[in-house]
Order: sequence, then C-alpha cells, then structure tokens
Amino acid sequence: MCMNCPRVERENIERQMLSPLASLAAHTKGRERVEEECEIRTCFQRDIDRITHSKSFRRLMHKTQVFLQPEGDHYRTRLTHTLEVARIGRTIARALRLNEDLTEAIALGHDLGHTPFGHAGERTLNEILKDEGGFRHNEQSLRVLERLEKDGMGLNLTHEVKDGILCHTGEKKPDTPEGSVIRIADRIAYLNHDVDDAIRGGILRETDIPGEISCAFGSKHSERINALILDLIRESEKRDEIRMSSQTAFVFETFYSFMFKSVYHNKKAKSEESKVFGILDGIFGYYVNNPDELPDDYRTVAARDGLRRAVSDYVSGMTDKYAMSQYSELFIPESWQVI
Repeated sequence: MCMNCPRVERENIERQMLSPLASLAAHTKGRERVEEECEIRTCFQRDIDRITHSKSFRRLMHKTQVFLQPEGDHYRTRLTHTLEVARIGRTIARALRLNEDLTEAIALGHDLGHTPFGHAGERTLNEILKDEGGFRHNEQSLRVLERLEKDGMGLNLTHEVKDGILCHTGEKKPDTPEGSVIRIADRIAYLNHDVDDAIRGGILRETDIPGEISCAFGSKHSERINALILDLIRESEKRDEIRMSSQTAFVFETFYSFMFKSVYHNKKAKSEESKVFGILDGIFGYYVNNPDELPDDYRTVAARDGLRRAVSDYVSGMTDKYAMSQYSELFIPESWQVI
C-alpha cells in the first residue's frame, strides 16, 4: 500500500473535510472487477477520466439537446448540457461538503445513452422496442459504460457512479447524496438552458414566462439558476437530505409544466420530430434485416446479447448527423447524370 501517495493524501483530506453524509472514496463499494489502486487518483477521479476519454462521451457534442438541427452555433447540445449539469452539481456538492469527484463523474456519464434527435429519438426507440421492455436513456447510459465501451469490456466504474447514472431519472432514487444532487442538478440545468434556447429560437419571449416563476427565481438565466441552487443548499443543510424547500419545489414544478406545454410540446419547436421516427425506424429495420452489414463490434454484441439489442445499441449511439447520413445512404438514391 502506498502510504504517502497523492491518492491516500486525498482520501485522508476527504475524511477530515467532508460531511458525515458524503460518500468517501476510501469507502467505495468497489468495482465489478477488482483493480490495483492508482497512486495519484481516487477511485472517483479515475471514473471521471474514464468517462471523459470514452468514445460515447465524445459523441455527445453532435447529439441534439432539444431543438433539431437549429440554425446557429449557440444552441445547447447534449455535451454542453452535460457540462452545465457537472458545474451545477459540483457547486452544490462543494457547498454541502459532499464528494465533488463522485458528483462530477455521475454528471459526465448520466446522458451517454441518449439517442440522436434528443427525446424524440428516445420515444422512437421506446416504441420500436415496446415488446422487449422499451428503451430508457438512463438504462442505456449504464449499458454503454458496462457492456459497450472498450470493445465490450466496459469501463469497470465504481458502484456509486453507476448507481447515480442509472438513478438520475426514473422512480428509483440514488443510493448516495451525490447521486441525488445530480438528479436535481439535471433538471435545474435543462429547464433553464432550454428557456434560453427557446427565447433565442423565437419559441418564447421573456414576457411569456409566468410571473410567479420570475418573482420566485428572477428574470435572467443566471438569477434563476442561482436562486434554485441557493434554496437547495439551504434546505439540504437544515434537513440532512438533498431537497428544495416546499415553496420552491412547488414553483419549480410550475416551471416544469410551463416548459412542457410551451416548449417541449410546441408545434413550431417540434415541427421536424415527425420525421425522426421514419429515419430511426428505417435504419433499425434495415440492420435487423441485414445483420451482416452491422459494424464488427455490433455483430459481436448481437452474438452475445441478441440482434435487436445490438441494433438498438448501434442506432442509439449515433449522432444526429450520422443517423441522417446513414438514412440517406441506405434509402435515398444517389444523384445520376444522363450523358
């Protein structure tokens, strides 16, 4: 055992500085496959690096957040959303003396299983796979990390990181307070940046935001985020659990309902979504009928987990542009010229 290495020093600092509620790296439940410890990094710091260097993380930069094929360079992508969640999560974790490294690792991995074309793509695959249990991006994120990365070996992440990723949405609550932080930080991030993008895209005006939301959280992007984070920190400190005050939680749900009605189900914002089903369903059906044309690594997945599972993995991992390119290559005739 390395007695004076940076990892051990960091683990000792965590014992001295973090809250009794925090998840200590030295007390991790471990990895599925036992590994020799790093001399420099704690287990959660290693998980941050593994996720950041993964292929699935790089693909997030070309996946839609909300708006399909927006005209402009300043709209959020799945990658920028992930980074905003990580920053909000670390801010909350630091204030509450929780484990910032665990919080960041969960944030960076939470959306790796998201489909091309945002939630429209997720709904499409859920419909295609409805007789096989459906498709949920949080479950796919965990599958990507456990079964697909590193040629099927997975990244062998710690239990705490995997649990936080799986439970960042859905009915099951995370096992750790850091996981609970990301569960809320995710919603704080996407509701606020989706308002920002909706205003930029002409879907909303500032004056469309209900007065009770502006009165409670402020009228600017930074004011809303700051108000929500402050309330969460203050309430969590009083109650030793990660939660907002009842008043803020009520207005936050009003905010959520407003965004669903005005943005997420807005006909102008979602005018292209009807095409998503045709694109992804077409690609899915093609590879189910032509499995020999799957890339080699996905043919390996098909032999291990079944053909439709492998095709789902392949399609869900595509970026928006790659999915459209695939559809065009498979179904749109190439241009030709009569001489």
